[in-house]
Amino acid sequence: MSDRGTLNVYARKAEEYLEVTREAATADPLLAAFIADLPDRSRVLDLGCGPGLCAAAMAAAGHEAIAMDAVPEMVALAAEHPGVNARIGTFDDIEGDGAYDGVWANFSLLHAPRADLPRHLAAIRRALKPGGLFHIALKTGTGEKRDDLGRYYAYYTSDELTALLEKAGFTVTGHSTGRDRGLDGALSDWVALRAHA
Repeated sequence: MSDRGTLNVYARKAEEYLEVTREAATADPLLAAFIADLPDRSRVLDLGCGPGLCAAAMAAAGHEAIAMDAVPEMVALAAEHPGVNARIGTFDDIEGDGAYDGVWANFSLLHAPRADLPRHLAAIRRALKPGGLFHIALKTGTGEKRDDLGRYYAYYTSDELTALLEKAGFTVTGHSTGRDRGLDGALSDWVALRAHA
């Protein structure tokens, strides 16, 4: 993600975002299932980690948690969690071949331009070990727009996202939907897909 307006919103609201997401992250059944399905002592990337709550849960479960975000204020919050290796990086900084047992991209890649998502998915596929676990969650809809806070969003239907993952070489093994209130206070529908490399 390199959209300056979006990054600036998260920089200004880092502490508020931590509080808004704290309960959801700690009680997320999708996160619990993801962690449970990782091999022992896995190396996991929390991509677009925000304040690092999900990475903290992974570290607490005994995994090597790498938390990456493009917003320095978010990286600073993530670094406060025990066992979390927090670093600054954008979606273009995904690197390595077979470097991770799992990649968790929870409501982060929705800030990437639609034209860039196939490239990012291909990089994630390369970065995962064979059979590695991938979680992606995005808001559902069509097109691209900014929310009331000025954040850029790209929206996808469930079928569209499934097709993109399959084209990138993933096998989709799980599908969940829901509706939640975000940082802007608006209720939004979402889809989460679980896949293996």
